[in-house]
Amino acid sequence: MRLSFLLASLLLAPLLALGLATGTAQARPLKVAVLGDSLSAGYNLPPGQGLTRQLEAALRQDGFDVTVGDTAVSGQTSAGGLAGLDWMLGDKPDLVVVELGANDMLRGIDPKSTRANLDKILSTLKDRHIPAILAGMKAQPNLGADYVAAFDQIYPDLARQYALPFYPFILEGVALDPKLTIADRMHPNGDGVAIMVRGLKPLVAKALTTLNGNAAAGK
Repeated sequence: MRLSFLLASLLLAPLLALGLATGTAQARPLKVAVLGDSLSAGYNLPPGQGLTRQLEAALRQDGFDVTVGDTAVSGQTSAGGLAGLDWMLGDKPDLVVVELGANDMLRGIDPKSTRANLDKILSTLKDRHIPAILAGMKAQPNLGADYVAAFDQIYPDLARQYALPFYPFILEGVALDPKLTIADRMHPNGDGVAIMVRGLKPLVAKALTTLNGNAAAGK
């Protein structure tokens, strides 16, 4: 009896070890970083109501094993985003959402500078083989027709140049709506962020699905 038990234990041990190894060798969650400003940083919102947290929750609800990093910075310009890019990439994100330019526009920064900074950000991501999604901004009409034309064209041009998934206006359906913005009528409230997430999420989900497929294929 004792011999039979010993033999059975020896036979089962490798199978148990294989099962444990299989169970613990799960892939890590995919990392999404948002290189953004106060529009995605949850400016003046309660914890959990900003874009990164709502986007992560929505993606997880759809079955994605993902984390969305709190890497957006209120007041960030395209120049600031470029300066902090290497630091952000130190966390090794699998996907980057680029949402910058609103503060450039509000400060009246030359659109040529904004374009050059965003171009450098996107070229760096391309060189490092990090997929990106570009979220656009639109200039306020009071800046003048020439400024508006030059600024608004930055985003579709770069999206075409780098063949990127493109969300043309990050505040689509939210801008200037008092029910969807905080008291300053500029930044989204929690409901406004939810609309932003609904617009942006399909692009992020598609990119994550591609990343998951590449990982499964061993690419």
